[in-house]
Amino acid sequence: MQCIHCGSSAGHSRDNELRTSEWNRLTKRLSEMNCKEITILGGEPFLHPDWFEIAQTIKDYGMRIIIVSNGLIINDAIISQLQKIEPYAIAISIDGGTPETHDTIRQRSGSFQFCMKALQHLQSTNLPSSVITTVNKKNLSELSLLRSHLLNKGCAWQLQLATPLGRFPKELALTQEEFYAAALFIATTRKIYSIKELPIIGAHCFGYNSRFLPNINLLPIWKGCQAGLSVLGVQSDGGVKGCLSLPKKFIEGNIRKNDIFDIWNNPNNFVYNRNFDATTDLNGDCINCRFGKKCKGGCLSVSTALTGKNHGDPYCLSCIEKNFIK
Repeated sequence: MQCIHCGSSAGHSRDNELRTSEWNRLTKRLSEMNCKEITILGGEPFLHPDWFEIAQTIKDYGMRIIIVSNGLIINDAIISQLQKIEPYAIAISIDGGTPETHDTIRQRSGSFQFCMKALQHLQSTNLPSSVITTVNKKNLSELSLLRSHLLNKGCAWQLQLATPLGRFPKELALTQEEFYAAALFIATTRKIYSIKELPIIGAHCFGYNSRFLPNINLLPIWKGCQAGLSVLGVQSDGGVKGCLSLPKKFIEGNIRKNDIFDIWNNPNNFVYNRNFDATTDLNGDCINCRFGKKCKGGCLSVSTALTGKNHGDPYCLSCIEKNFIK
């Protein structure tokens, strides 16, 4: 696929991708560092000829596995392999309430139907499934329709914000008012429907310190961006970031040159979060915010994508309420 919101501009194999043996060696080192969970994503993970070996290695080392897929090539053979590795979750990306919108965003005709069939296939075999929707101007108005497709289907639903990274054009990003509407949709859905009917959350980019809305974030308490604190990301070429949603300047090293243990424990790495100081590091409206010290300026990837600065995420419920709700 050639998704319009893809932060990594995926679509073709990259030069110098890690070999399977390198991935498996990385998995071993992460287990020795007491890593609890590994998410495999792309691009499309199931296109990798050795995805099952890589996933099986993760399982063998006792870590939870999550796989994020576009759903296009999930078939009986892949389902059988998934049952063997017992993933914590398989997430399918669905980005519209209608085939037209989803297929336009994914730039692949028929992909909506493939995704829905893949979701049904996972559910029929009792594999834990979820749906990820990346919200932008093209699909905001279809969230209710997509919700009707997902109700009582036994899957979870996560909404995340499309930001101008990779090939996503800034003019399709939500305004602050539209972002608040999306947050309100999540909160309303949680009020109307039970967890059994449709569990729904906002990703790390959704919902901080609202005066009116309950917590809709995937974390029970938002303590600031966790990049380089409790999470890290490894690119296909071995580059290491605190979060894969961050731009290239946040690469801290490469596992082909340095051991992941050394990259993680280097005191000069991930300083944007590890050495965060609310008195000097906050930007924008976050500077004078009473939540700044705890919130740390919201989602770092949204902040850098929209403002070019760290720790000043303008898509903050508290900030929007302050500016628009009197």
